[in-house]
This record gives sequence, C-alpha cells and structure tokens, in this order.
Amino acid sequence: MSMLHQVYLGLGSNLGDRENHIRKAVELIGKRVGTVLRQSSLIETEPWGFQSENRFLNCVILCTTKLTPQQVLEKTQAIEQELGKRRKHATRRFPHACAPVATSSRESSATPCFPHYSDRPIDIDILLYDDLQVDEPNLKIPHPLMQERDFVMIPLREIKDN
Repeated sequence: MSMLHQVYLGLGSNLGDRENHIRKAVELIGKRVGTVLRQSSLIETEPWGFQSENRFLNCVILCTTKLTPQQVLEKTQAIEQELGKRRKHATRRFPHACAPVATSSRESSATPCFPHYSDRPIDIDILLYDDLQVDEPNLKIPHPLMQERDFVMIPLREIKDN
C-alpha cells in the first residue's frame, strides 16, 4: 500500500481569467495529483522578479498524494500546459549564463544564474513535500525562493498546520 504524502503547491496567474485559471488548476490537481485538503484565500500581488501591468492572483493548496516529487512535477507541468502555459511563459534560467566564464587571466569565474520571469496564465510550484529535501536540476524542494515571496508565505501560513 502506497504511503500518502503531504504536498503544498503555490499557484499563480496574471493572464486572462486569473480566478478561473486557478479554480481549474485546483480541480485538475484534485483529479490527477491527489486530494486537495485545504486552499488558502486568493491574494492579489504585484509581479515578482519582473515588470508587468498584470497583477497576479496567488494561493497555496495542500493536498495528499501517492505520487513521487518528480511525478507531482510532471503532472503539474502537464496541467500548466493544458491551461495555456507555453514555453514563452516558462521561467528561463539562461544556462549559458550559469557556466564558468573564462577571464583574460585564464581563470574561470562563475556567473550566477538569473531566472527570467514573464506573464503567465497559470504557474504551479511545488513548495513543500513532506519534510523531504530535493536538489535536482529540474526540481528543488523546499522551493528555494519561497521565503522571499510574500505571495507564497502569506497563503502558506494561512493553511499550514491549521
């Protein structure tokens, strides 16, 4: 018998019918990822990490799942695509900027990776998965920037451990 895991997901939308995108995402998560136990209030926030005229609606949900973290990632990315998120909406990390760069003194210096954010109809981030720590190229748990983001921490605190 598979064990149930608790996963907190952050959802955000700033294109189109934002509330409907989030509602549909929660519905699809309930069907494909696991049972949605709690959902925070929706909060409206300014874009984080980029400039846009479009404000975000954000929330956090808690669900139980039998899926592994990678399976949750695959399912949530498929839901994002189904709801209109395209490659142009995805966070790009410019891998060429992350590689060591040769300097004139033949030393290499690491250039930090700077993500490039853009408007998107839906974004689903895995924030927490049980107490697990994952550090893989395509998946970091806990989400590495969540502590810096009020649009994650405010709704997370609303539903966590209540």
